[in-house]
Amino acid sequence: MPDQDQAELRLSVARLRQEHEDYDVAINAMIQTGCDALRIQRMKKKKLVIKDKITKIEDQIIPDIIA
Repeated sequence: MPDQDQAELRLSVARLRQEHEDYDVAINAMIQTGCDALRIQRMKKKKLVIKDKITKIEDQIIPDIIA
């Protein structure tokens, strides 16, 4: 994989990690304020989707090594 492509993927991962952390903070704030459980559940689902995206991109950056 060319260095430029790998750098772009790493930048995407960094952005997604920040977004994942932002969702975590927002979810915790919603829980503390007693927000609607359905809204909290939706936020958690979005957070999980972001985590899945991070995993897929990291798999592209670090290929599997066959032992």
